[in-house]
Amino acid sequence: MESKKYWNPIIETLPREKMEQLQMMKFREIFKWAYENSKFYRQFYRNAGIEPGDIKTTADIARVPKVEKSMMRAIQGKEPYPYGDILSVPLEQVTEYHQTSGTTGQPVYQADSWQDWELFAEQWAYILYSEGYRASDRVFFPFGYNVFIAFWSAHYGAEKIGCEVVPGGVLNTEARILKMQELRCTAFMATPTYVLGMADTAKTKLGINPKDLGIKRITVAGEPGGSIPATRRRMEEAWGAKVYDHAGATEIGAWGFECEYQSGQHINDALFLVQIEDVETGELITEPGRKGKMVITNLNRMAQPCIRFDSKDIIEWSPEPCDCGRTFSLLRGGVQGRADDITKVKGVLLAPAAIEEVVRDIPELSDEYEVVVTKDGDIDDITLKVELKPGQEGNLGSVKPRLVDQLRLKTNLNYNLEFHSYGALPRYDVKARRFKDLRHKE
Repeated sequence: MESKKYWNPIIETLPREKMEQLQMMKFREIFKWAYENSKFYRQFYRNAGIEPGDIKTTADIARVPKVEKSMMRAIQGKEPYPYGDILSVPLEQVTEYHQTSGTTGQPVYQADSWQDWELFAEQWAYILYSEGYRASDRVFFPFGYNVFIAFWSAHYGAEKIGCEVVPGGVLNTEARILKMQELRCTAFMATPTYVLGMADTAKTKLGINPKDLGIKRITVAGEPGGSIPATRRRMEEAWGAKVYDHAGATEIGAWGFECEYQSGQHINDALFLVQIEDVETGELITEPGRKGKMVITNLNRMAQPCIRFDSKDIIEWSPEPCDCGRTFSLLRGGVQGRADDITKVKGVLLAPAAIEEVVRDIPELSDEYEVVVTKDGDIDDITLKVELKPGQEGNLGSVKPRLVDQLRLKTNLNYNLEFHSYGALPRYDVKARRFKDLRHKE
């Protein structure tokens, strides 16, 4: 069976001027659809003094107010239950229910029509084909199939391009590894945390070298780790496979992907409109070299539209195009963190991803770590807990000064360091929670 050709030169290499015209047309259509079919959006836009006829140029899009996750939480639980009046189709047309993971608070409910869900799988089909997945691949999905969207749509996207799909839902980590070995799977998808955790389980509990399993490619999502060089390097070295980062969210869709050239993260401009805003001023950033937060619109989602969603993801435009030939917008370094993760500690702005880069770049340290921020009176206190790999206990004297120096260099902060025995820190199967700011609780 031939893979369906999800390389569409008509769309993916469209001249930028034509692409922007397409995005403008589709933005006006989805804005008008939401205004006319969603009570929430209609009132939201009326309060802002904007209506469909006002959207004539790209500059007008910036006038459209942003929606945030907290607003979506406030809407849900009302009629039509459980989605509330953001819903833009009759309840009878909703065929798929999913929700966010809830790691940042009350989960957000997501309604999709059959058309929406087909499009979600289509987004993933383009992603996987660009990463080298073909009909010859046997793809293992080591996640619990549940209400959290996880890799549900990736499963169907893999099927669309002809891959053989192996669901590993109810199996534990050891059983998943043995099933991958038994079936000679060639690829799998997981969070960076679980990719590293599976490798550790294979080695320490099963005596299996992950490199011997024949995995050729791994797609990661759900955490910034796939775009952090030290974390990516650890995953690739552990499995002997190429690791590709993907970006998406339950409310938005599968908007970003790496191709085989790995020059950065492409935005699927044909299906999404991404803008970057300065975190403090809200000014639109159009030039490379400046980081900001992503404001994104899904240009096709009909049941529960997502228009100018404040994702909080920190991104920046790449100064160079990708050698693959796609004219889709390119991000340098993918998603580099989240605006709501960036916090001041001792007067210094801290991005947790910077700590991950330092820890994962020291080979004697294990993949796990934990950061705890507390307050002693008016003074912030930050503790970093790390583990030495088995057999590295004698190298503590050389590891500690390197860790201190790199943390100071990359984050401009001094830390209370705690070195724990291997296996002492928590392990995570899905999204990890390694950064714990306890100051507000105190």
